[in-house]
Amino acid sequence: MLGPPDVGQRVVIRRIVGVREGRPLYSDVLGFLAAAGARDLLLEADSGVVLRVPVAAVVAAKRVPPRRVAAPGQVAALERAAGDAWPAPHTGRLGGWRLRAAGGWTGRANSALAVGDPGRPLPAAVDEVTRWYARRGLPARIAVPEPLAAPVARYLAGAGWTAAPEVLVQTVPLADLPPVPPAPRVDLDRYPTPAALALVAAQKGALPPAAYPVLYGPACVRFATVPDPAGGLLGICRGAVTRRRLHLGLMQVAPAHRGRGLATALLLALAGWAAGVGAHTGYLQVQHDNTAAVRLYRRLGFTTSHTYRCWTAP
Repeated sequence: MLGPPDVGQRVVIRRIVGVREGRPLYSDVLGFLAAAGARDLLLEADSGVVLRVPVAAVVAAKRVPPRRVAAPGQVAALERAAGDAWPAPHTGRLGGWRLRAAGGWTGRANSALAVGDPGRPLPAAVDEVTRWYARRGLPARIAVPEPLAAPVARYLAGAGWTAAPEVLVQTVPLADLPPVPPAPRVDLDRYPTPAALALVAAQKGALPPAAYPVLYGPACVRFATVPDPAGGLLGICRGAVTRRRLHLGLMQVAPAHRGRGLATALLLALAGWAAGVGAHTGYLQVQHDNTAAVRLYRRLGFTTSHTYRCWTAP
């Protein structure tokens, strides 16, 4: 049976839809699992219809591969672009792997990116990663894209490392997004205002000195904000263009103003700016169980390129 870990994934559900001559009638439906409760599964079918399927009617259910599977080279290119878009101030190389440290601020900026050949047997590579982070007083972490680096994930699991929740890496061609809506007003700034930094700190934790190179490091970065007429901000999102791809992150909307299209306005404003500087693809990372965000991005045309997990040493 499907459950909360499957939310955001493409699935197939076989269900009982009726009875004829004393025999059950079955129907299969494909789509994205939007929610998984004790009594019902909420499915966004490939047809676009949202279905509520009673758990009692489900005969069988499982994950299925996405309709579009990114090639290994595309996944590697996207992960490297993402690393450039969220640049740690301290880096190292282990063959093709990239080692990153930013004083412990955010997992992505403080993990080794396992893309490519580390240039040595896997156990030796993992040991070197552990030593590199120990020298900096940080726990050893490795970000593992899947299925690209599935052998790394299997080794870490066997070695007792702990996996964080699965993250979906989703992409969309910028040309496929709708135009920027006329309202609400969205401001784009090269550097965030103090109010914007306060929102970032509330979301990601207090900002140490190492956080600022991460936030400002890319040459082409913008902070999109929706001002509150009464003062302050209603929402924020950061966009950074590297390798002609727009990374979208730090999306946050004030709780009292959610569901009013502010997140869409922020995203589209950054997409319009990025297209103007030569970007062709937008992408973001979202936890698989963030149901509201997954549904929003799906409505805008985002599809899952691949997934990743961040593993932490025992």
